Amino acid sequence: MDNYDTLTITEATAIQKDLRQRVDTADRPLAIRLIGGADISLNLYSTTIYAGIIVLSFPELRPVGWSLVQAETRFPYVPGYLAFREVPALVAAWKQLPEKPDVLVIDGHGIAHPRRMGIAAHFGVETGQASMGCAKKLLTGSYQEPGLAVGSYSPILAGTEQIGYAFRSKTKVAPVFVSPGHRVGMDNSLAVIRQCVGRYRIPEPTRLAHELVNRFRRSELAEGWSAC
Repeated sequence: MDNYDTLTITEATAIQKDLRQRVDTADRPLAIRLIGGADISLNLYSTTIYAGIIVLSFPELRPVGWSLVQAETRFPYVPGYLAFREVPALVAAWKQLPEKPDVLVIDGHGIAHPRRMGIAAHFGVETGQASMGCAKKLLTGSYQEPGLAVGSYSPILAGTEQIGYAFRSKTKVAPVFVSPGHRVGMDNSLAVIRQCVGRYRIPEPTRLAHELVNRFRRSELAEGWSAC
């Protein structure tokens, strides 16, 4: 993967357009034994990135191990281009994994992005990893509020194009926003996230990844790969 630090926004846009042509979001049978959750922790304008991937057994969602990386980025903070700040650190964490998960759920968007190239899609195409996004906030598109009960969902639409789902992961709590990244289909992404719901609004893979990178950032955990 090329270094992104010196890219202009025009060059980054061209890369997104190229990567978009390679995205595969066809639904397919998924045999999942291990599922991963990925997250980044950083200050908005900081150059230091803390990246983490946690690997869980599936469907039990028991931690198997994790990979942690601290990295530096010089790419500026620009909404819609955050993958250029975050993907290199996540790729470094991914490379440390002795066994890759069958699907990786990333805290962020897949194709539910203005140019259909959120962090999960970008990461997936760059690595070939089956990936999907689960975000706390909507970035683009519109949706009708899903039913109030856990498990309710509604499509996220950009015009007439479906780009994801608003999914109610906890009764009477704001939905999360699920979208395929790469080598995972629209219905695949919804089916996977349904099986990742725990006690909290944020599904277990990304919730645990979030806790992991924050502990890493507080120097409670060491960089590298650790088995549970």
